[in-house]
Amino acid sequence: MKKNIYRTHQCKDLDVTMVGEEVVISGWIESIRDHGGVLFLDLRDNTDVLQVVSNDDSIFKGLTRESVIRVSGTLRKRDEETVSDKIATGEIELLVSKLDVLGKSKSELPFEIMSSKATKEDVRLKYRYLDMRNKKVKSNIMLRAEILHFIRNKMYDLGFTEVQTPILTASSPEGARDFVVPSRLFKGKFFALPQAPQIYKELLMVGGFEKYFQIAPCFRDEDARADRTLEFYQLDLEMAYVEEDEVLELGEDIFYDVFTKFSTKKVSPKPFRRIAYRDAMEMYGTDKPDLRIPLVIKDASEVLKDTSFGPFKQAAIKVIVVDDIGTKPNSWFNEIVDYATSIGMPGIGYVTLMEDGSLKGPIDKFLTDEERASLIKEFGMKKDSVMFFIANRSLKIAQKFAGQIRCELGRKCGMIDPDRLELCIIHDFPMFEFDEATRKYDFCHNPFSMPHGGIKDYEEKKPEDILAYQYDFVCNGNEMASGAIRNHDLDSLAKGFEVVGYTREEVEEKFKSIFTAFQYGCPPHGGMAPGIDRIIMLIQDEPNLREVQAFPTSASGQDLMMGSPSELTKKQLDELGIVIQKEKKY
Repeated sequence: MKKNIYRTHQCKDLDVTMVGEEVVISGWIESIRDHGGVLFLDLRDNTDVLQVVSNDDSIFKGLTRESVIRVSGTLRKRDEETVSDKIATGEIELLVSKLDVLGKSKSELPFEIMSSKATKEDVRLKYRYLDMRNKKVKSNIMLRAEILHFIRNKMYDLGFTEVQTPILTASSPEGARDFVVPSRLFKGKFFALPQAPQIYKELLMVGGFEKYFQIAPCFRDEDARADRTLEFYQLDLEMAYVEEDEVLELGEDIFYDVFTKFSTKKVSPKPFRRIAYRDAMEMYGTDKPDLRIPLVIKDASEVLKDTSFGPFKQAAIKVIVVDDIGTKPNSWFNEIVDYATSIGMPGIGYVTLMEDGSLKGPIDKFLTDEERASLIKEFGMKKDSVMFFIANRSLKIAQKFAGQIRCELGRKCGMIDPDRLELCIIHDFPMFEFDEATRKYDFCHNPFSMPHGGIKDYEEKKPEDILAYQYDFVCNGNEMASGAIRNHDLDSLAKGFEVVGYTREEVEEKFKSIFTAFQYGCPPHGGMAPGIDRIIMLIQDEPNLREVQAFPTSASGQDLMMGSPSELTKKQLDELGIVIQKEKKY
């Protein structure tokens, strides 16, 4: 730090060895305290806090908390009774000789800085610049900078080239809803903000940049939730001439190195466990499993194929066995039933294995002796094991509910270790999934992915049987990265879009850049995109992404500090050729 008129030191530079020295410090007034008629002032800069005292209390007259001040004076040792071990400067204080107010603060603050995280989120975000002064909030943003620095250095060391791609681009039909930007020069036409730099990174491969990366902003016009905001950042990377394993091994290195460097939690050793998508859905009821929970979902459809119990007939029957909970009170099980109802299940059945080998519970009376014996043997029940039943005529719905019940049981049984970061890779995603509501196929993952069998898969297999080189990295139930080996064959790419209802002409028009560029020689390529915000969220144990972004939008999608979205003036609308159609009130 260069000395100037505002400061000769920062608080972190001061210690007891400097007693007697003259210093100048600038920062915010954190608090003004009266100890037995003697006024003390705590000054906070970007590094620490320093106690300031004066022989003339009038020097502190009219000061308000969070004002920015400059103080000059002499460092001295604190009296023994005022020594504090809570701060690094706890043995010293500054006897002030001169005090200047550099930036006065209002006397009434919208919230207490030191406890701002307990304040209603909308208020915090409206005054985000004050919220940032909170030590925990600031540490999140500072850590973000350190992690980005580390990642950039790692990518450069691995021979990647950092390339910035455009923010104004074209709308595309895949993925979430686009944010669109009207053009003044081309009335009636619109740019779109990128949901991800998908097209550009593939064009960089065509352009000969074999190893590309950037810390990319991504924009999606969708409802906010804990692990998603309207704007987020990802480590976007792509490589030419690679196979799936090479990309996955790079992803393992990135996640392992970042988590072990910046977190004190226990991190999964490399290589991470790899689970096929369909196995994940069967065993965990989700493609984002929390592997800290040891429970595994099993299928009881075959064991109960001749059941006389109505809800189980012609249904996919999933069971979850939890050991050593059979002695819990009825109220505990009633809470599980209430949870099942809250997620849309009609209820949930369960049975407990008693000491005499019998089963007890609401479902028992619907079971035959043969079914009881088969359930106990097939699913390894022991004394005080409880088996929960989840059934639905739709396999997808049965899997989904079973996954939610598994997580709730893990939570209620205290199985989720907060000091573990359990990573896995979900791979072999289906290329397509069938939407029962629209009676049409849709892409399950990334539409630009390569089927395992290339174009032959489209010619020889049913859409639901086609697997793709697609993969996700998952940690503690959170999707941390998605990626794929891309389809660089134009005919195969077009056929994929035809399955979901596009004609080749429509695809060529929508993705004109790719369909043109690939005709000039495109190398095989693949990549992935780890989510920066989610990495930091897990390291810092924050409940949502907004806590690790500098200026996030609120949960409702508004920027309360800047007042956006906002209305445009008539002149602006006229320049853009836009007429606002008011909602009709009936």
